[in-house]
Amino acid sequence: MQLRTALLAAALITGPAGLAKAVTPADTILPPTVIFATSTGYWEESRADIAIERAPGAASDPAKAEPQPRRGYYKLFSVRQPDKTSKIYLQQIAQTDSGPEIVSSVELHEFTQLKPYVTDIRPESSTGMGKQPGLFATVYLKTDPNAESEGWTVLIDEFGEITIEKATN
Repeated sequence: MQLRTALLAAALITGPAGLAKAVTPADTILPPTVIFATSTGYWEESRADIAIERAPGAASDPAKAEPQPRRGYYKLFSVRQPDKTSKIYLQQIAQTDSGPEIVSSVELHEFTQLKPYVTDIRPESSTGMGKQPGLFATVYLKTDPNAESEGWTVLIDEFGEITIEKATN
């Protein structure tokens, strides 16, 4: 009985250490060039946004043939370039039954033209999902590595229109 107790205690003590696994460079989940990222805001399709296509001979029951609207969130992130400036990308992520799925990914060229040194990206709020669809985030950047950072807002309204402008504080 004492041997069983000792083995159980040893398993409990070493068990969690055995579960931890070091990530090797080949298993990298996020490239080291991604320096700031935030997932914020949300979007959803209405049934009117979905083109309904029916194959010839498909079931005539509209409840079975009608696709379900998608919904998800936005991800805004910066990727450091070899010259230490950054490119900023916006992704639209769908929440699906099998997990998150990238719907679209676009480089925000308004930032690329500035050749920015990104110092931070922050969502409007860290308290959870907003009450209205869209995105509001602030990108802090420098156009000169020795200058002070300035804020630029990225706004996506409820219709999906993207606006990028220098923050007015």
